[in-house]
Amino acid sequence: MPGPYTSDEVARAVDHYTARTIPVHVSLVAKEAVLSQPEAEKLLAESRTIGLGQCGCREKQGRCDAPRDVCITLNAEAKEAIARGTARAVGLAEALDALRRSHEAGLVHLAYRHGGDVVGVFCSCCTCCCWFLSALRQFDYHDAIAESAFVVRFDEEKCVACGACVERCPFAAWAADAASSDGVSFSPNRCFGCGLCVGTCPTGAVALVPRDGADR
Repeated sequence: MPGPYTSDEVARAVDHYTARTIPVHVSLVAKEAVLSQPEAEKLLAESRTIGLGQCGCREKQGRCDAPRDVCITLNAEAKEAIARGTARAVGLAEALDALRRSHEAGLVHLAYRHGGDVVGVFCSCCTCCCWFLSALRQFDYHDAIAESAFVVRFDEEKCVACGACVERCPFAAWAADAASSDGVSFSPNRCFGCGLCVGTCPTGAVALVPRDGADR
């Protein structure tokens, strides 16, 4: 499903799947989530069967060189995918390596549920090939995905205007801004709290803090 997308297309799509974002390096339990490394690792460690397959979006679109062999299925979903030949059974170590590679590449772990409450599939998505993440960025479609319980706090005094946050953010919450004394600007209303920008800031100018009124 190539972009750009209309708001009606996005609304129809999100009727089938629900997702919630939670920040990287914060220990939270969520039923459906954009998973941080710790949450994703916990899901993998607790799973009986893990399947690893190719990212259908990047296979079809081919618009970037991000890792493709990082689509993960768990338990019943994994058994079905393995039986269909769309995934292969892997051990925990190989699955963890897939997570590491996708996180280093700046991909967002989108965990979906289709029907019940158990997360059986999570993908590592890019904005250039993944229609869902691309639509979220294009429309700033907060109704389609619940924000995490955290948001980024920007300490302007520590900022050295390196631009790492601008490049890393999948939701365009950061932007280069020549008019700003810091050379960058931050829009909290566009921040989903994924935390990808935090680990790449060389001076600690960005950090995750609790979002007011959010469930933790």
